[in-house]
Parts: sequence; structure tokens; C-alpha cells
Amino acid sequence: MSSSAGGASGGDAGGDAGEENVFSQVTEFAKVIDDFRNHYFLPSRQGKIAVLKEQADRAIQLLDAIPKEKRQSKEDHAMYLYLRGKFLDVSPGYNKEAEQSLTEALQLNRYMVDAWICLGTCVWKRGDLDKAKSCFKLGLEQDPKNLELLRQLAVLERRQCTGEIEVEDPEEIIAESIKHAKEAIALDIRDGISWYALGNACLTAYFLTGAWDHDMLYQSLKAYKNAAKDQKMMRSAELCFNCSMTYKFLENYWMALSGFESAGLLDPSIKAIEQASNLCDVLDDVDSLLKKLNDAKQLSSPTSSSLPTVDSLASSLASVELDPSYERATVDRLTEGLNEGKAVTGKVLFSVKNPSKRPIYYVVCDSDRTCFVITVYGIRGTAIKEEDQITLLDPFYHSFDFEWKLKRYQFKSVRVDFLRQLRVNGAIVSPQHVIHRSMYADLMKG
Repeated sequence: MSSSAGGASGGDAGGDAGEENVFSQVTEFAKVIDDFRNHYFLPSRQGKIAVLKEQADRAIQLLDAIPKEKRQSKEDHAMYLYLRGKFLDVSPGYNKEAEQSLTEALQLNRYMVDAWICLGTCVWKRGDLDKAKSCFKLGLEQDPKNLELLRQLAVLERRQCTGEIEVEDPEEIIAESIKHAKEAIALDIRDGISWYALGNACLTAYFLTGAWDHDMLYQSLKAYKNAAKDQKMMRSAELCFNCSMTYKFLENYWMALSGFESAGLLDPSIKAIEQASNLCDVLDDVDSLLKKLNDAKQLSSPTSSSLPTVDSLASSLASVELDPSYERATVDRLTEGLNEGKAVTGKVLFSVKNPSKRPIYYVVCDSDRTCFVITVYGIRGTAIKEEDQITLLDPFYHSFDFEWKLKRYQFKSVRVDFLRQLRVNGAIVSPQHVIHRSMYADLMKG
């Protein structure tokens, strides 16, 4: 939180020197609590909450030590109520008494910017995002260049787009979130929290726009890297986690795995190690299946009834009819990145179980009997089944070759982001198979 109201308290408080010094001491204590809450990351989240509660209790004792007769003026009583509400609201859960104190404070003095921030944060905790947004905007009317207000708006608008309750024009709201985060950065380009808010907004935009715009992923990654330059953010497990999730969706698996492990060490409660383990399970399954399928003996005379006969599945692919505007290709003829104007036909051999559910992985063979992987984003698993014949249009190709914990992973992959890139059994995929944006809300922290 900002300390703008606290900074103005000396002029508002009035009274004798002793009274002013007491308010000054309490507001300085508030700054310390804000700094600890926003910038210090302990191994245990519950441990941090306990420390904050202890600090807030001490601050309230200090505040209540001010005699009533020394805070009887309208301005002084507003300051007292604001600070009391602020300290009561330090815990993650909603505090009704805090909301009451902050509301009464603003009824007495609506020009306390930090009180608007505190009230907005408080009502947000009970799920009233609309009222929280109204509070932040009322605060901005008093101080249009308040960094904390801009950051809070950016975070809140992103949350509006990922919550269970549908909002109108989510694309417009997430655009506002990005705008407010950039405005906060313009006020302090070194502020890691603002960069983190921008990274989260861009990552959310990637999920919910429906365009699966890779540029948003790269913007998100750039913002996270800038956030990490702020020493106060270096131990943020959530920053590390979300950055790793961005790498995962960019299919930079080594960086994703490394980041998830680092996030898990910083805060085991966010289940980053579980994400790393799930990704390793997928990669191990892909590696195992491809090695079996690409074994020459296995291809020519299968010895396991659980493996499909690649020859029989692939034999009919060369005769599949294609849109004449596309050039028929096989995976081995693709180049790194986007292959516009080309089409690869394939037979789905296996779906690979992904404990994290998204994206969906399939092992496929083409007409040359080359086995490869497709990763499918934004489309439900019901759209593609084993033994389906698929056509990949304008395929986005990548050849993987990396090591993780002494194991080497080598495989060819085609990424499917859009419905228009895919035909299943010769038919266009129905829009009903598009994944709803809310299904991606759990992929991010913070």
C-alpha cells in the first residue's frame, strides 16, 4: 500500500507537538508494515502472515495510546479511523471492522488517497471487485499519478477477467489492465511490482483473447525479467512461478523446469515442484512412446499388441485430399517455426496423459511413417481421439533437443494454437471444442 495519507497526516492532524509526533510515529510504522508486506518474501506464507499480524497489533496499541481528547477534530478522527482500518486489514482474509473504520474515515475526509486504496483492498477480499475498482478510481481522482493505485487497478482488472463470474468485454478490461500497469511503470521504471503486474496482465491476455497471440507471451516474459531486476522481487516465488509458466507455454521446457524448481524452493506451498514433476512425466511418456515407435524392428513387425501398426495407419495418408492452396508435406520437410502454405496429414497413435491438463499432447505418425508430437492449445481433448486422421495446416514446427537432470529429450513437434490450423477426419473442428478462458485461471499465481 501507499503511504500517501500518512505523508499528509502531519498537516491534517494539527494540535500540539506531542500529538503530531504520535501520529507521525504511527504512520512511519505503517510504512514499515507496507514495505514488509510488499517486498519481503519468507519461506513460509503463514509465517509472514503471523509477523504482519504481530506488527499490526503493536501499531494498533500505539494508535490507541493517543488520548481521545487529542483526536477529537474531524481531520484527526478521520486519520485515526483510517490507520486503525489499515492495520486491521493486514491479514489476507476479509475484516469487517476494517471496512467499517475505513468507510467512516472517508466519510469524514474523502481526500485521503491511501484510505481509498485500503478500502478498495478490503472490500476486494470479500469479493466485491466492482466496489474495489470504484474505490481505486475515486482515489485516482485525488491523485491521478499515484503508483500504488495504478498497480492495484491493473491487478484488479486482470482478476476480473479470470474470475468465475463472467464480465462483459474481457478483452477491453485486460487492455485497461495492461494500460494501468504501463502507467505505473512510467512513474517508476525500476519498480518490480509494476513490472510483475504487467507480466501477469500480458499472460492473461494471451489466455483470454482467443487469438493465442505469442507476442503477448514474449511481452509477459520481458516484463517478468524486468521485475526480477528489482532486488525486492528476487525472492518472489509467484514471480518465478508465473515466469516459468510463460516459458512452458513458449515450449522452452528447460527454462520452465528450472524456474518451477526455483519457485518451489522459495515457497513449497505454491506447488511449483508439482508443475515440474507433471511436465517431466509428460516428457518421459513422450520419449518412451517415440523410442518404441521409431525402433525399426517395432515399425516393421510390432511385437506388442498395445502399439499400433504404423505401416497400416500411415498407408492411407498420402491419398488424403487437401485444399489445393496447400502444399502436401511431411514432418521431415518442415523448417523451424511457421510453415505457411503447407499441410501435414497424420494419424493419431496416442494421447499422452498430462497431469496439468493443459496443453494436450498427442503422438502422431505422418505418411512417411515419421512419428512426432503435436501440442494442442485452446482446444478441448474431446476434439481429437486416438486413430483419428488429422491435417495440420500452416504447421508451427520445432525440433527439441535438450537435457534435464542427465536425461536427454529429442523429438519433433508441431504446435496447434488455432482451430483453423486443424482438420480432424477431414472436417473443420467445431467451435464448441474451444476451451473457455476460465479454465486457464488456475495456471497463474498472484
